[in-house]
Amino acid sequence: MSETLKDKIINTLVEALRISKEDVDDAIALHRKKKISLDKAFMEKGLITEQDLLMLLVRELNIPFINLSKYKIDPSLKDTIPEKTARLYKIVPLSLLEDTLTIALSDPLNVFMIDDLKSITGKTIDVVMSTNSEIVKSIDTYYGAQTVSTVNEITKDLSIDDFEIVVDQDQEEDVDSFVDESEKAPIIRMVNLIIKDAIKQRASDIHIEPIVDGMRVRYRVDGELNEILTIPKENQNAVLVRIKIMSRIDITVTQIPQDGRFKLMIGKEEVDFRVSLLPTTFGQKVVLRILDKANLSVGLEGLGFSKKALKVLNEAMSKPFGMILVTGPTGSGKSTTLYSILNALNTVERNIITVEDPVEYMVDGLTQIQVQHDIGLTFAAGLRSILRQSPDIVMVGEIRDNETADISIKASLTGQLVFSTLHTNDAAGALTRLVDMDVEPFLVASSLVMVSAQRLCRRICSNCKEAVTISKEARDQLPYKFQKQVEFYQGKGCDKCRQTGYKGRMGITEILDIDDTIRAMLIKGESSDAIKEYARKNKDMDILWEDAMAKCVAGETSLEEVLRVTANE
Repeated sequence: MSETLKDKIINTLVEALRISKEDVDDAIALHRKKKISLDKAFMEKGLITEQDLLMLLVRELNIPFINLSKYKIDPSLKDTIPEKTARLYKIVPLSLLEDTLTIALSDPLNVFMIDDLKSITGKTIDVVMSTNSEIVKSIDTYYGAQTVSTVNEITKDLSIDDFEIVVDQDQEEDVDSFVDESEKAPIIRMVNLIIKDAIKQRASDIHIEPIVDGMRVRYRVDGELNEILTIPKENQNAVLVRIKIMSRIDITVTQIPQDGRFKLMIGKEEVDFRVSLLPTTFGQKVVLRILDKANLSVGLEGLGFSKKALKVLNEAMSKPFGMILVTGPTGSGKSTTLYSILNALNTVERNIITVEDPVEYMVDGLTQIQVQHDIGLTFAAGLRSILRQSPDIVMVGEIRDNETADISIKASLTGQLVFSTLHTNDAAGALTRLVDMDVEPFLVASSLVMVSAQRLCRRICSNCKEAVTISKEARDQLPYKFQKQVEFYQGKGCDKCRQTGYKGRMGITEILDIDDTIRAMLIKGESSDAIKEYARKNKDMDILWEDAMAKCVAGETSLEEVLRVTANE
């Protein structure tokens, strides 16, 4: 039966598509040699496209063709066709009506598969056709994205020569002196592939976390974690040791948190990685923060600052002394903003010193100090030493306590321009937060020049951006003054944005310029809400919600994203 059907298809190919008998014979020889399906052999030889072959099969075999992307699959059918079977035969279950199971497939020439499915399900099998790519995509959507099961499958397409570890001068110890399973080429290739793929997907973090039966790998892309693959349990220790060797971390320690960093030359680009290991129930979890220095050279405009905010920021940066604070929750881009400011101020005439925990970006021209609590090198201790080094500009990674706040403020009053971060929800809250840390209000009022609060929101993908209608009733409920003809946009989802509709992120900011009235209000003990209201009415300050809505109206982000990020505003 199968041979007669193949003969019929071959004859049709020769007659209808004018493919020579010699080319068909070559495809059949390839089909036998590589043990691939006949349709794949035709496509691999370039004799026919997948779409043309499907149309031919549909016509000759009278099998209906459907577009799977527009078909909603019944979730209850997962029990009827297990994921392993669906992936093995490249099929998708569509419906079950009494004793007849309908499936979508791309290779109707595989008659043995139909017999197997009858045995597995005990049902009569009815078939429709779709493209191979649509079926693979539907399987991933229906059952969940496929995870890779073996190291060899993960690493087969990658050369270990793609990467070179950059060793600092004070770390000349030979990496190859560590004799361990981690030095086996497949493990090196796998770790390299994970890193390479993360950079390709624009990830900011790589999470490698042990679970019961393996190690789950996730990338944080545009602020959201996505599961990528699962590493087999037997390779867990080797992967951990490989990352530790790259990061110059003690491979014999497993029961306490560990930190390290390394650089990789990827092509001609040098990329920094900050590594954190944490002991968990099933072993050590690793988080690699990818620090791309290219982000620092895009300029403050590229980070999402509006023209009005940039004007205030540039005026504050030009002051000879005083304190500038950047506030926001963890992961809101505070460090990137501060480094971008320092990058703009980094000239040979200025002595710029930072004290950080940890040092994130290594920047040429800056003197950077790493906090080390175990030897007493705290923010406060480091700051005291810095002030004896005749700095022009000082950056304190974070103000966490009264001592650091007090020294930072006093440094800003004695001739230094001081930058730092603080964890507050809005700009005005930073003033009262410092007072809550027992810093005298008159010192806070005298030292502060500007406070910037910020969040990160996702940009709409430019490749699949489309206009969307928001009803007048919904717009009227939003506390924002819209122009009559305003248009809203969203991302439809495409391959370039991984079907999310978003690609990249930008900052939304709230810039509070400190003037004499605000200083007087602070000394009088007025609340942060009163200071914020004064700045909005008298200094034309846009709060986070207003800046986000301005970017939404400009078509840079979606209304859904604005509401997600600034819901509490």
